[in-house]
Amino acid sequence: MEIDRTDVVAEVTAAFAAYERALADGDAEEICGYFWDSDQTVRFGLADHQYGLDEQRKWRAAQPPLPAGRRLVDPVVTTFGPDLAVVTTRFGYADTAATGRQTQTWVRLPVGWRIVTAHVSVPADQPSAGPGAGQAGVLSAGL
Repeated sequence: MEIDRTDVVAEVTAAFAAYERALADGDAEEICGYFWDSDQTVRFGLADHQYGLDEQRKWRAAQPPLPAGRRLVDPVVTTFGPDLAVVTTRFGYADTAATGRQTQTWVRLPVGWRIVTAHVSVPADQPSAGPGAGQAGVLSAGL
């Protein structure tokens, strides 16, 4: 198995960047378009979870936009062969020192690269709420 094939890393990096743009833009429909359209898709947030893309669509439609100034810290794209990748990053916002964590598993499907599972967390010693926070806090919004 080839790990980190240059062409595959570039494809996944581009897909992840497009997903992040949709996230920053608050485009719920586009965000959901990056997930596998399946009941087996799983997303765990800080104070939420969705099983299946239909649950995620409903959840995202009710979410406020992310706070301005989202920044990624040390994103890592690791690929395994031509069709599987894991993307990990830490993230934060301009108005808080807290850094969340985000992990996504991407799979090349016939329709293109899609997230099949995602997990968002914040270290236990960091608060998840802050100025402009939604229901579960600044770091829970939208990912």
